[in-house]
Amino acid sequence: MTFRRWVPSVLRVGIRSRTRNKAPVGRPGGVVTRAARAIPPGRRIDITIFVVTAILYSVAWPTLQLTHDVPIPIMPIVSALAVFPLVLVRANPALGWAISAASAVVVPVAFDRLPGYDFPWQVTHLIVLLVLVSTVSLRCAFPVVVVVWLSTVLLFLGFTPGNDGVGWAVGLSAIVLFALLIRWLVLSRRELAKQEEVSELERARRTVLEEKARIARDLHDVVAHHMSLVVVQAQSAPYRIEDVSPSAAAEFEAIGATAREALNEIRGMLGVLRSDGVLAENSPQPGTADVPALLESSARAGVRLSWESTGSPAAISATTGLALYRILQESLSNASRHAPDTDVRVRLDYGLDVVYVEVVNGKTPGNGDVPVQMGTGGHGLRGMRERALGVSGWLDARVRPDGGFEVVARLPTTPSAHVVSDHTTAFTA
Repeated sequence: MTFRRWVPSVLRVGIRSRTRNKAPVGRPGGVVTRAARAIPPGRRIDITIFVVTAILYSVAWPTLQLTHDVPIPIMPIVSALAVFPLVLVRANPALGWAISAASAVVVPVAFDRLPGYDFPWQVTHLIVLLVLVSTVSLRCAFPVVVVVWLSTVLLFLGFTPGNDGVGWAVGLSAIVLFALLIRWLVLSRRELAKQEEVSELERARRTVLEEKARIARDLHDVVAHHMSLVVVQAQSAPYRIEDVSPSAAAEFEAIGATAREALNEIRGMLGVLRSDGVLAENSPQPGTADVPALLESSARAGVRLSWESTGSPAAISATTGLALYRILQESLSNASRHAPDTDVRVRLDYGLDVVYVEVVNGKTPGNGDVPVQMGTGGHGLRGMRERALGVSGWLDARVRPDGGFEVVARLPTTPSAHVVSDHTTAFTA
C-alpha cells in the first residue's frame, strides 16, 4: 500500500492547500532566498564569521573547566581571548593572530591543566590560531608572514609536551606553504587577467589606428589628387595659355606655391594618421623662421596684408614657434575666407618672455559685420585657443566695434614660462 493511498483524502487536501500557499524555503521566490539576495556578499562573509565565532565561543566557555583550572568568574574572559580574535580574520588578520598568540602564551603559564589533558590550549583556541595563521599567509606582506610563522613555530615548540611540538611545527609549516602557494596562484591569475585586459586594449588601439590609416588613405586619394591637379594646372598655365601677362604668371605661380604647401601639409597629416607616433621620416615642423614666408605667401595669394615685427625670434622655443605659426596661418585663412577684399594687419612683438600676436581685418564692404559666430566658434577658433593653452598662453578672438575682426594672443617664449591671463594688458592697434 502506497503512502498516498494510506493518507486519508481530507488530510491530502489539507497538505496540498498548505503547500500551494507557502513558497518552498531555499528555492527561487522563497523567504530565505530573497533575504539572502538582499545582503551584499561582503556582509554575508562578516555574518558567517560572527556566527562561527559565536558557535566556537559557546563551545569554549563550557568546556574550559574540563581542560584548565580557571576560576569561574574569569572563564568568559579566557574563552573570549581564545575565540574572539577570529572576528578580525577579514579586517586585520595580523592583529587577530597577535591577540590569539598572546593569549596562547598567557593561558599555559597562568592556568594549570587538569589531569588527563596534556595539550596546552583548548581545541577551539587551536582552530582559531591556525585559521589566523593561514589568513595571514594568504593576505599579509611576506615579512609579516615570516614573523608569524616563526613565532607560531616557537610557540608550539615551547608549550607542546614531548616531541609533539616538532610534528606541530612541521604541520604548521606545511599549512603556511600551502597558503602561500594558493596566494601565488591567485596573484598569477590576476596578473594574467590584467595582461589579457591590456591585450584587449592594445587590440582596440590597433583597430583605431587601422581605421585612422584607412581614413588617411581616403583623405589622400580624395584631396591630394585634386590638389596635385591644381599645382600642375597652375604651373603649366603660362605655357598652355598664350599672351599671359607677367602679373598673371606671378599669380599662377603663387597659386601653385600655395597648393604645394597645402599638399605637403596633407601628406604630413597622412603620416600622423597612418602611425601611432613613430614615423619613418619626420619632416621639420614650421616655426618662427617660417612666419615671414607664410606672410609673403598670403600676400602673393591676394590677401591685402601688411605686417610689422619687433624684437628677435631667436629665443622662441620650437613648441611656441609651431603654435605661433599655426595661429597666424588659421587667422589669415579665416580673414581671406570670411572677409575678402579687406585690409589685414598683423603685428608681432617678440619679447624676452612673451610673444604678442595681433591679426586684424577690416569690415567687409557691403556685407555688414564679419559673419563669425562667437558663441559657438568653429573648429578653427577652438583649435587656435587650444594651441595657445597648450603652451601656457591665451588667445582672444572677437568682433571689433568698427565691424572688423581681430585675433589677439600672448604666448610664452618657452611653454614653462608663466603667462598672466589679464586680457587688459594686450596691446591694441
